[in-house]
Order: sequence, then C-alpha cells, then structure tokens
Amino acid sequence: MSNRNITHLSIIMDGNGRWANHQSMPRAFGHRAGIKSINTIVKACVTRQINELTLFAFSSENWNRPEYEVKFLLTLFEESINKYIEELHHNNIKIRFIGDHSVFNYQLVNSINNAEELTRHNAGLKLNFAINYGGQWEIINAFNKFISSNPGSTKITIEDFEKNLSLNHSKPDLLIRTGGEQRLSNFMLWQHAYTELYFTKCLWPDFNEKELDLAIKYFQNRNRKYGTINSENKLKKDV
Repeated sequence: MSNRNITHLSIIMDGNGRWANHQSMPRAFGHRAGIKSINTIVKACVTRQINELTLFAFSSENWNRPEYEVKFLLTLFEESINKYIEELHHNNIKIRFIGDHSVFNYQLVNSINNAEELTRHNAGLKLNFAINYGGQWEIINAFNKFISSNPGSTKITIEDFEKNLSLNHSKPDLLIRTGGEQRLSNFMLWQHAYTELYFTKCLWPDFNEKELDLAIKYFQNRNRKYGTINSENKLKKDV
C-alpha cells in the first residue's frame, strides 16, 4: 500500500500491560511483546516509504508507575538498544532519542549515545524514541534554550522557538494511538498541532502491518485543510 504523502508517522504505543493481563501474564511479558511490535512496524514503515517514525516509549509521567515496573522498563530499553542497534544500522536507519535523559544511569545513557553516534550518518528511515519525554517539558525546555542563547531578548518568533525543539525538522502527518484511549497524553504537543489523529482499540502487542494499513487508509481519506476552506465546498458556495 502506498503511504500517500505520510512523511512522518508518530505512535503512542499503549496497551502492553492490558495485553499481558489478557494472557494471564505479568506486565513485563506485555512490554517484551511490545518490542516485537516495534520491529514489525519499523520494517513496515521502510517498505511503505515513510521517512520518519517517532515512538512514545516512556513519558515523564510514567515515573508514577510502581518502582519495579519502571526499573524493568529502563533495563528493557538498554537491552533492546544493544540487541537491535547493529541490525538497525545495517538497514541504514538513523536513531534519535528525545526527552530528558539526565536522570538515567550511565549504562542507559551510554547505550543511547552509542546508538545515535553509530547511525548518525545513515540516510534511511529516521527512527525517534521519546523516552522520559513530555510535551510540556519540551516547550519549557525550548523556551529556556532560546533565552540562554539570546540574553536580553524580549521577543521570540515561531521560527526561533521551533529551532530549539527536540525534533525541529518535521511535524507528524499522522498520529496513531493504540489501546483505545483518545488523548495525546502530553506527547509532542507543539508538533501535533495539525496532525491527523487515529485511535484504535488494538493493543500495541497486536498492532501489525494490517493495522498500520488501516490507519494509512484512514489518513488517505482525510482532507487536510490547515484552516482553509475545503476546495469542493468553496466551489459549491461560489456556484
């Protein structure tokens, strides 16, 4: 299936814990299953010629989960980066991690830095992971970065502001949220201003190529007006 102008796709990967509960398994089982879905969707985006994929992996609010689950997730991130980075690099995929990583341990930060450096010059799919990320944090962070580099400035433009965002080169065309919830959950609030939103009850570990194509079909049927008048409606009015 053609992507039909989806340049940048973002996904809130929700439902790992509920999926595990349905299997009568611990939540950790669902998180590991979610890694397999990431691999599936990354490959699907490559074959569908989507240029960029941003995945919401761990929000700044996820620290409120039980300590043992948070510890497991951070360990899983490190293990997964080290396990799959060579394959991703071999497939010309460029990796970026966005969010506040200052609170992570040395091992995880080292894995993040090594992955970004290894794939820095790759020209294929841009794969972004939002880890310890929050949209409100990013907006404040971008504003503070501008103030720091422009002391005494009393005015900021949209262009100046966007230069200081984590992903300042593109905005998602389509956001997919799995798991049935219908909210942004503090994910890339600025960048999603005109993004098409697709919500599915499918839990993330069950999300596959077929589910992705349903979301793409939904996007293909959307009329992206960006605040303008629908050309068809305008024609009828003029007549």
